Amino acid sequence: MEAELVVVGGGPAGVAAVLMAAGLGLRTLLVEADRIGGKVARIGALDNVPGGWRDGAPLADALAADVARLVEAGCCALVPARAVRVTASEDRAETTLQDGRVLSASAVLVATGVTAPAPGEVAWIDAPAGLRPPPLWRAAPEDVGTGYPAVVLGADRPLGTWLRAHPSAAVRLDVLHPPGDSYKTEEVAHDSRVRLSEAERVTVVPEGDGHRITVRGTDGGSRVLTTHRLLANLGSRPAPPDGDLVAGPDGYCPPGAQLPRLLTAGDLRSARYQRIVTAQGSGAEAVLAHYYAARGLTGPRSTGPRP
Repeated sequence: MEAELVVVGGGPAGVAAVLMAAGLGLRTLLVEADRIGGKVARIGALDNVPGGWRDGAPLADALAADVARLVEAGCCALVPARAVRVTASEDRAETTLQDGRVLSASAVLVATGVTAPAPGEVAWIDAPAGLRPPPLWRAAPEDVGTGYPAVVLGADRPLGTWLRAHPSAAVRLDVLHPPGDSYKTEEVAHDSRVRLSEAERVTVVPEGDGHRITVRGTDGGSRVLTTHRLLANLGSRPAPPDGDLVAGPDGYCPPGAQLPRLLTAGDLRSARYQRIVTAQGSGAEAVLAHYYAARGLTGPRSTGPRP
């Protein structure tokens, strides 16, 4: 299939992009190394996505069904591979796959999203290199447990989503976070199930079947916690392929900084817009903007009455 557009990443942004492309009549290749909606499928709680989804698994199934429908209709071809490099020239864009194949098209849209750092990769935490606690966003209430508090490293936004999705869960969360996460804690500050601790430094040491955690607070005090339930909520970092994508100081790839034939969408754009709904909107908008720009138009023109 000769493609007009290559979409890298089969998450919410990538699927929204191929749906928009199909509606515009653009022949598209979708590159995804794993399952469609794979990251979404592991989300344990959703409460801010239209459609009544309670967790990520059925939403991921719906995304996969959308892609299957487009493939069957001949609007899109699925390429089960990992993209390792994207480049652009004046008239083409190329996507190099891990197996050496090169896909060429008028443009490439990259929606590879983000990946979660391990505690030892975060500046304010000292932890063994191999320590990877389960993420909070993937946990069910029974995984968190009751009685003794679970210790949560980081106060990223999934904390509020998780608590809202499980309003009756009788859990206790001891949340340790750096000063930079403080603005995110406002939405959970009045939840009696949460104890928030602003930390200057946290040291995690495995001990038996649990962990010993030393916390140095921003007030100069320190305390020691022991827990059998350690969860990560450390945010994310961008995961772009190599090549011509332009990254900002934070590693994210804002759309406005890219070459004309390189498009970015979803969580890869910015740390501040990491939501499923905004990812979907950005994927569709990026394709639509490229469609009009390629035809010398500045944007969609309304055919309805104007005020």
